[in-house]
Amino acid sequence: MKSVSRFSVIVVLCLFVGFSSCAQLKYAMDKKCFAGSTLFVLGNFIPDDPNPPGFFQFNFGYRLNPKNTVSVEVKTWKYAWPLGIPYGDAYNADDEKYPGDIREYGIAFAYQRFWWKGMYTAVHAMNTLQKYRDEDGKFIKNGYQLFMTYRLGYHVSFWKNRLFLEPSIAVTNWPIKSKAPKGFAEQDKKWPRYFLFEPGLHFGFNF
Repeated sequence: MKSVSRFSVIVVLCLFVGFSSCAQLKYAMDKKCFAGSTLFVLGNFIPDDPNPPGFFQFNFGYRLNPKNTVSVEVKTWKYAWPLGIPYGDAYNADDEKYPGDIREYGIAFAYQRFWWKGMYTAVHAMNTLQKYRDEDGKFIKNGYQLFMTYRLGYHVSFWKNRLFLEPSIAVTNWPIKSKAPKGFAEQDKKWPRYFLFEPGLHFGFNF
């Protein structure tokens, strides 16, 4: 029996937390600064995961006014399959796996625009250093990737606007990717350089 993917488990957890909190949420923007992360960090704690992501993210942002925010995101994670593989049988399939894995370290700059109440769109541009490793964990070489995220979401706050949640859906693409080793590049060529309908659930505190 095929194991449930790490991604599916995280999605279920995100939806559970978001919907279970709806009764006490509202939209508010009266505080200037915020800091937070994403519930994708829960992927680090999935039991018996053969390929844990080692995911970490920290966000710090500033509200220019009630309609516009800017933020900086610091991220790192590890993955062993091409990012363009869509949902389906090929997702995390053994024959689509890289001959090793990639550890990425990224800094993203994001702009967020609020349109109606808590509804927003956002653009994230992340520069990443990629460290390629073989199947034994031995370092091969460094690479670079520009990773773009285009997000549609909704901001809700609670506890007197001290905390917030931002459920969202995103389209991602990576228009620039350089210096990939041959085996990694061959796997990447089989798939598009974008991913559709990636769910997200950011959280944080306002101050």
